[in-house]
Amino acid sequence: MATALVTGGAQGIGHAVAAALAAAKFDIAIASLETEADAEEGLSRLRALGVRVCYFSRDIGDVELHAALVGEIHDQLGPIHCLVNNAGVTSIRRGDLLDLTVDSFDRCVRTNLRGTFFLTQAVARSMLADDESGEHSPYRSIVTITSANAQILGLNRADYCITKAGLSTASKLFAARLASSGIHAFEIRPGIIRTDMTAPASEKYDRFIENDGVPLRRWGEPADVGTAVATIARGLLPFATGEVLNVGGGMHLHRV
Repeated sequence: MATALVTGGAQGIGHAVAAALAAAKFDIAIASLETEADAEEGLSRLRALGVRVCYFSRDIGDVELHAALVGEIHDQLGPIHCLVNNAGVTSIRRGDLLDLTVDSFDRCVRTNLRGTFFLTQAVARSMLADDESGEHSPYRSIVTITSANAQILGLNRADYCITKAGLSTASKLFAARLASSGIHAFEIRPGIIRTDMTAPASEKYDRFIENDGVPLRRWGEPADVGTAVATIARGLLPFATGEVLNVGGGMHLHRV
C-alpha cells in the first residue's frame, strides 16, 4: 500500500485531501499544528476507511524538524509515495498592502514558502534514497496546493499572494529536477473554497459568485480539491508533470 503525507491535514481542505487519499487506499500521515486530541474525530473517520493513519503535531515552519518527520513516517508507514503541501496561513489582517506589517509578511513566508520548500526538499531526498534501495512504487507525486491568488491579485493580502506565487515556481522547479527519477510534481490552485479561511469574506464571495465571477456559479468545497489530488496521486495523469490544475469553477478564465 502507498503512503501519503498531507500537511495541514487536520481540517478544511487538508482533511478532505486526506479523506480522498484514504478512500483511494493510501496510508495517511498528517502533519498539522493541532494537537492529536483536537484532530482525533477526523482521524477516526480516516481509520474507518481501513487504512493506517499516523498524526504528527508539527509546525512545518520549523525546518530543522523536517528530516526527523520524514524519518518517523518512513519507520511507521514505509516510503512516502505522495506529498501534499497543503499547510498554509493567510495575512494576519487583510488590508492595504501599504500597511502590511513585517510580522505578517514573515509569518506567511515562514510557513507558506520557506517551510513548504524545505519539507519538499526533505521528502524528495527520501524518495531518491528509496530509489537506490528499490523501495518505491511505480508512481510518486508531489502536489502543492497554492491558490488562485498565485495569479489573481488579492490587494488586501499581498503577503499571501506573494508566497503562493513563489510556491508556483517552486513546484515547477521540483518537477524539472525530479522528472528523470519518475517523480511527478503538480500545482493545484483552488479558487473560492468554503473553509474557515474564507468564512470572514463569505458575503463578498457570495456576491462575486452571483455576479458571474465564477462561471460554474457555486462555491467550491474541500472535497473538490481532494478529488483533484487523488486523481494525481493515483497516477491517472502518467505523462504529465509540472502542470497547474485550477480547481476554481473557471474563475481563472479571462473573459471580455
